[in-house]
Amino acid sequence: MTARTRVPVSAGLPDFPWDSLAGAKAKAESHPDGIVNLSVGTPVDPVDPLIREALASVSEVPGYPTTHGTPELRAAAVGALARRYGVTGLDPAAVLPALGTKEAIAWLPRLLGLGADDLVVIPEVAYPTYEVGALLAGARVLRADGTMRLGPESPSLIFINSPSNPTGKVLGIDHLRKVVDFARQRGAIVVSDECYLGLTWEAEAYSILDPRVCDGDHTGLLAVHSLSKTSNLASYRAGFITGDAALVAELLEVRKHAGMIMPFPVQAAMTAALNDDAHENEQRERYRARREVLLPAVRAAGFTVDNSEAGLYLWATREEACRDTVDWFADRGILVAPGDFYGPGSRRHVRIALTATDERIAAAAVRLAA
Repeated sequence: MTARTRVPVSAGLPDFPWDSLAGAKAKAESHPDGIVNLSVGTPVDPVDPLIREALASVSEVPGYPTTHGTPELRAAAVGALARRYGVTGLDPAAVLPALGTKEAIAWLPRLLGLGADDLVVIPEVAYPTYEVGALLAGARVLRADGTMRLGPESPSLIFINSPSNPTGKVLGIDHLRKVVDFARQRGAIVVSDECYLGLTWEAEAYSILDPRVCDGDHTGLLAVHSLSKTSNLASYRAGFITGDAALVAELLEVRKHAGMIMPFPVQAAMTAALNDDAHENEQRERYRARREVLLPAVRAAGFTVDNSEAGLYLWATREEACRDTVDWFADRGILVAPGDFYGPGSRRHVRIALTATDERIAAAAVRLAA
């Protein structure tokens, strides 16, 4: 009998994008004043003491935490969404902690039972993990920003992302309502990645669960939220999923079997962060100040900045191949992300992150002026 040849899961996935930046990174690191790394959206500011104290306060607890999260955490999430974004009508039982939203997004299609017969729609310019999630489930993938592009297709799941990573584009209420109406007509689930909802500069952003969008009916809708950005909790892996109570219950059952459990101290830290708006407001203003330094410097260097009305990035172009632009920045000791990370339609843009210290942002502005 011939042994079956095992096909690694990774064989069906694209190469990890950031691995391709090694050469540009080495060039940027050779700058006499050091690299300014604006290629990733990782926080650089300290975690607020209130959150760290909450983490430490339960660090002696030895028992297993619950997959569903503590009642206090789920209530805090409901309260934060209501205060910050006007989301009403959420049942705390419909909140599910996740080990960072990248993990949640990557596994959602599979955990919802999608497979080869299903179509997953992702934005035309998109965070790579939406496609990875579809591929892990064995589903088909279609890039489309509007329902007109879908024609007669009946997708099983539609990912949307507003404010967008990487473009910073914000979807208006009318657009979001059309997506919800279309999904309900075709029997699709809408998963809205709202990780940047708290970082708006020139436009108002809306949750898919906002009553102005869904008329208070969360059926078929899931919102994904992260505390990595405005609470600086990337290292904590702190996020949550909420929306349709039946879908959340389905995800909970699978995650319980799979051991996808958030550590208890992180649950306590999340609770503190969600109950406190002051630290979030302070962090937002830090990013606003950095944007006010970097945006004019990028424009003065000859770039057009498209969209970018929200989020942690500037979406910039000077109408050349994005890898040439990456090299141009690297020559100045600045590392940025090429647009081809985010799909075939964005090969003439680069993504420039605001997530660097004030000193590094200022250094980048000086280098761009030179």
